[in-house]
Amino acid sequence: MTPHIQTLLDYINAHKHHSLRHDADWHLEDDFSARKLSPTKRSAEALKAMLAAETPAFILDERIAFTRTIKQIPEQFTEQEWKDMRSKAYLHEKGFVFNISPDYATTIKAGLRARRQIAVDRLAVAREQHDDMGVEFLEAAISGIDAVIDLAKRYREAAEKEGRTEIAAILAKIPENGATTFHEALQFFRILHYTLWCEGEYHNGVGRFDQYMFPYLKHDLDNGILTQDQAFELLEEFFLSFNRDSDLYVGVQQGDNGQSLVLGGVDRNGNNAYNLLTEMALKASCELKLIDPKINLRIAHDTPIEILEKATELTKQGLGFPQYSNDDVVIPGLVAHGYELEDARDYAVAACWEFIIPGVGMDLANIGAVSLPAVVDKVIRKSNARNFDEFMDDIAAQLSLEADELEKNWKKVEILPGPFVSVLCDGRIENARDVCHGNKYNNFGIHGTGLATAVDSLEAINKLVFQSHELTLKRVAELIDSDFAGQPELLAKVRYDCPKMGNDIDEVDAIATRLLDAYADSWKGRKNARGGVYRAGTGSAMYYLWHAAEIPASADGRLKQQPFPANYAPSLNVKVNGPLSVVKSFTKPHLQRVINGGPLTLELHDSTFREQNGIEKVARLVQYFAQRGGHQLQLNAVNRDKLLAAQEHPENYRNLIVRVWGWSGYFVELDKPYQDHVIKRVEMTM
Repeated sequence: MTPHIQTLLDYINAHKHHSLRHDADWHLEDDFSARKLSPTKRSAEALKAMLAAETPAFILDERIAFTRTIKQIPEQFTEQEWKDMRSKAYLHEKGFVFNISPDYATTIKAGLRARRQIAVDRLAVAREQHDDMGVEFLEAAISGIDAVIDLAKRYREAAEKEGRTEIAAILAKIPENGATTFHEALQFFRILHYTLWCEGEYHNGVGRFDQYMFPYLKHDLDNGILTQDQAFELLEEFFLSFNRDSDLYVGVQQGDNGQSLVLGGVDRNGNNAYNLLTEMALKASCELKLIDPKINLRIAHDTPIEILEKATELTKQGLGFPQYSNDDVVIPGLVAHGYELEDARDYAVAACWEFIIPGVGMDLANIGAVSLPAVVDKVIRKSNARNFDEFMDDIAAQLSLEADELEKNWKKVEILPGPFVSVLCDGRIENARDVCHGNKYNNFGIHGTGLATAVDSLEAINKLVFQSHELTLKRVAELIDSDFAGQPELLAKVRYDCPKMGNDIDEVDAIATRLLDAYADSWKGRKNARGGVYRAGTGSAMYYLWHAAEIPASADGRLKQQPFPANYAPSLNVKVNGPLSVVKSFTKPHLQRVINGGPLTLELHDSTFREQNGIEKVARLVQYFAQRGGHQLQLNAVNRDKLLAAQEHPENYRNLIVRVWGWSGYFVELDKPYQDHVIKRVEMTM
């Protein structure tokens, strides 16, 4: 790490750049309401006002500019208007475009002036055709482009006044014109990404960074414009830029901001796409040790062990990434769900793990979730099954009923306009339609929460109700409703005598396979309100707490209010034989069928990486996972004693980072229930 990067890193870690910020007392929503502006016009005017109010500001001797100076993004709708809109249609989360990966590459290469000209030409056609919707959208898109160009001009002028000649020279070219150098391309991306947040989009993914940025790096290295060391310093400063404003980009918790970056994999033609920039990005993240950008690495059964060892060096830092995705499973899984092969090969991830296609996807990849333990709980209470096969048939029927009920919520789904982000989405200008109305792919993703809890409960029911006949279903219901009160022997029996998922026991893992197949079947063939399909997945997101609070105890011995495991992982506090047995168990199901994503999540004690051959061992585990046909893998280097100490003395652990579910955050900034969950996860060694 160069002194320049170290100085910037210390400055950002100390939050000194927060002194550049101020509050804005916006009341645009009242004005918009009084003028009865359409949502599209509101979006355009709000972005224009936001960017006009921003003050060009620089951090020390930075070389990549643009830092938020206004804390609040203006509201576009009054509370009553929100209430009215939500009464007429389902608006997911905040209602705006989010959780997508735009096509940054086209605009970075062409420049905003060229994109603007395409919009102007298309606007003339829309006017001739009396296409009022198209006219309104294109005018809003042009307005957004102009607002960005204006802010870049003001930044250039400020840079000139301060003698920052390098930044001024770059901003004299981009974003109006296309980038030709690595530095220009990185600065261009920063401007685009910054603007998306200002427009109101959130969880804005970075996409396949090493693919669209590598040509600029190669150009500079081939032409002697940069040395590799100089390019690496620029890359590290670029990574630092994701952390300037990330506290303003919050989701459920601080750090849940969706700044996910994807590396490696194959290209659209199926060729290996790992390149020098892939390696540099892994190294930069390893050196900086920051929560953003969150690194995702695409691998396959034949990924060289040397690459996996470089990735494991990053895991060792305890940041909770890289998260791995297996091309061997993901690509055919997406094709089976209707994605074209070339697009499937080009997949990235959304904020956490959900698979999306950059530029052409407007999937709502986390629209809902099914609590698998809740399904088991319901069936326990109403099943008249005479054997376990019949009980599992009842589970499948209940899963279909759950899908029916959830689907009712989404009969009419709307997304509010994002004219500027639409400029970065394939074909939106050409079709004169905002991406909020849809894109090439408009699929809905459904999380599946608490798989291991459900499977362990089903195994206990199989063993104690249908095999040994020690209990009846009615008695099981009584036990879980009473939280096993006064029944320590039975509690111990279901907890310790009944096999658990994660120990490579075929009988148990067969239940997991059957359950996931039934879960996938419950969504198969359904069309959503936006013309797409439903994708079942194995992720949990925050539902591992929310869903757990909705049911009593469960038949596996989990007591009331105790959480489910995060994502696709063994139940909390369950004894497993080790990570190898977990990988074996969790790679047996048909994972191409549940391809919305959701990683197998393993916690490895940080002492694992201190062993002489620890890096190689963990890398071999990742390789084995891919060869076994796993879909996604998340490895975390943890130390329970350190986490407990951080709860006691947070002031001493401000920079301690943990993986929460699909994202990493600073441990001491998490709410206590999330801290406690991280501490309770099964901590393993190799």
